[in-house]
Order: sequence, then C-alpha cells, then structure tokens
Amino acid sequence: MSVELLLYPITHIFLTENHTFLSILQSVIGIHAHEDPDVQSQAQAMASTGGANLGSGGALFPQQRQRRGTTKGPSFGGGPGGGGDGAGGANSQGGMGGAGRGGHIHVYDYRHPPDYGRIPDPEDIFGSLEVDGAGNFVDGHGNYQTSGTYRLCTRDGM
Repeated sequence: MSVELLLYPITHIFLTENHTFLSILQSVIGIHAHEDPDVQSQAQAMASTGGANLGSGGALFPQQRQRRGTTKGPSFGGGPGGGGDGAGGANSQGGMGGAGRGGHIHVYDYRHPPDYGRIPDPEDIFGSLEVDGAGNFVDGHGNYQTSGTYRLCTRDGM
C-alpha cells in the first residue's frame, strides 16, 4: 500500500463522478427497480392507510370546526381555535402510508437508511416510482424518474 493512501484516504473530495457510468446505472435501475422486493414493499406501504385514521383530521376522527373563543376545555388540532394541540396536522399522522391515494416512492441506496416513514437524503435517492392507490406501479413499471441529486460517493461511502 502506498504512503499516499495512508496519508490521504479516498473520500468524496478526491473523486470525480463518471457521468457515463451514472447514466448507465440510472437506465438499469429504471428498467428493473419495480422488481426489487424492498421497492415493492414500499409500494404496498404507500397503499396502506398509514395515519389517515388517526386524530387531528384523520378519516375516522375528522376535526370539528369550532368558533374562536367558544371552546369548552382543551382544544386539539392545528392552530389557534382550530382545535389542536399546537403540533400541527402531521403530528398525528402515524408514519408511512399514502392513505390509499398512491403517490411516489423513492429508490435509494442503503448507505444511510432513513428511519421508518422518513425520506432518504437527496444524495442517496436514485429516483422515484409512481404508485397507485392499490400499491401497484403505474403503467406496470412505475414511470421511473431520476432524482438528479444522486451522488456516487458521499461522506457515508460509495
């Protein structure tokens, strides 16, 4: 091993991305991403109701519109007089799930896996796939779209 490698470890600062390789990588991911079991699992989770059935305006507990200053006891919901605990509507959503409406899921590397229900760092996202409300990929393949922010080498590795 050379002395230079010991003194200067290989990091994202010293490397230049190969854009031709990245283009080929993105095209292969675009063709096959919908076949990945982890991506399929994300698609099914997107179809779940997630937090849609929880409080603060969820499907089973809709917010009651109240007049300002006429509340009896503590109010719950998003803002002043809106019936809330001040934490906002997202506080009671309960994590991942698209409430059966569908949307986009991210295809990402596993250098720095996100916490459950969170979005990965932009530099770790290859692209996104579109999912319908039933958890199926739109057009059978999900209409893959590259993120434009993916980096081959980051502080978390290659």
